Amino acid sequence: MTGRERYPERVATGGARDGGPGPGSAGAGGAPVDGTARPGAGGDGPEAPEAWRGSESPVAPRGPEAPAASRGPESPVAWRVPDALSARVPAEQRGSGRDDVRLLVSRGCAVSHHAFRELPGQVRAGDVLVVNTSMTLPAAVNGRVGGERVVVHFSTRGADGRWAVELRAPGRAGATGPRPGGPAGAVVRLPGGRALVLEEPLGPVAGARLWWARTPERVPELLRRYGRPIRYGYTERDQPLSAYRTVFATPSQDGSGSAEMPSAGRPFTAALVAGLVRRGVLFAPLSLHTGVASAEAHEPPYPERFAVPAATAWLVNAVRAARGGDRAAGGRVIAVGTTAVRALESAAGADGVVRQAEGWTDLVVTPRRGVRVVDGLLTGLHEPEASHLLMLEAVAGREALRLGYEAALQERYLWHEFGDVHLILPDEERDAPNCFSNEW
Repeated sequence: MTGRERYPERVATGGARDGGPGPGSAGAGGAPVDGTARPGAGGDGPEAPEAWRGSESPVAPRGPEAPAASRGPESPVAWRVPDALSARVPAEQRGSGRDDVRLLVSRGCAVSHHAFRELPGQVRAGDVLVVNTSMTLPAAVNGRVGGERVVVHFSTRGADGRWAVELRAPGRAGATGPRPGGPAGAVVRLPGGRALVLEEPLGPVAGARLWWARTPERVPELLRRYGRPIRYGYTERDQPLSAYRTVFATPSQDGSGSAEMPSAGRPFTAALVAGLVRRGVLFAPLSLHTGVASAEAHEPPYPERFAVPAATAWLVNAVRAARGGDRAAGGRVIAVGTTAVRALESAAGADGVVRQAEGWTDLVVTPRRGVRVVDGLLTGLHEPEASHLLMLEAVAGREALRLGYEAALQERYLWHEFGDVHLILPDEERDAPNCFSNEW
């Protein structure tokens, strides 16, 4: 996800997230049916996220690591993005293909500019790219509450079979605006004679917007027949669902997926992946299903469903072990997207070992918490209010992040899911000045 935080007006066809809301299944009072990450059979599992307890909001940050909704003067990148830098159509409609975007590379404090097709020259043999295979769903469906027209955004399937949904008010030219959720017991009529029933809000904070709902139909089938992608008001026109799926997207057995695209992987093509493999770059899949974006209130990320397979855990651990204590001497772990960081770090113990894991994660990566296994990150460009900047600062350091974003603005890089991308790598030159500082 890259930058929808400043565009609360959504349009119901197309959207993207590179990390965002995706709450777990809540019981009465907001407590989840499944509120912790479940370890796989092969190890002790990840550091489990806290369950949502009683009146504690599932989206409320906890303790000193909590990100503020807006960082204000503390932000390492205090700026606004001009509307002219919003990517309004996919790269293949303004250029020669998905990979026809620009690549900003930050190596410590050093910044360089490239075409994304030059990515193989920016990584090396033995590096492992960790990719999110979650498939974007056509998550927007028209509906009615009594005589009122609404657009239903299906966010996340809970462990008890219910779905977290957001009701949006349709506006002009297909745009949608915020609408209070509820009330409990409200029946939302859907196409084909179907209906869903709103049951309870997702905790006190999110209750005005996101609600748990029951539907008699299998939602994936409903979405296939009547759904369309979620999109935002800065895009120029409707796009097919294929425009919001990455080359890594894989159908899940239960039909689950992401309400919005994990967009950092969008510029990859089959040819580029093949070129990286020929160069000796490794790929490690995982999944994290994203929910609808937190556009109105700048909420921190919701808990989300994730799975880190045993093979991915083994590969990441092997790459890290092979280089010993010298990161410059071997392969690096590079996450493709903030969603991949969140999932992988959720499966990493305090000892830095990744273990097979699946379940729900409420991890928010901050500079104070730091990262345990991720060395680098490929991501889109984010707004200054976005909580994702805390994660980027944890990986890059504040000064490196500031210099990178200053260069992106000066060189007029494009923001959002159809825009340009940013590769953050560690500075491995021993004589280079140290610009990594996470003190704040």
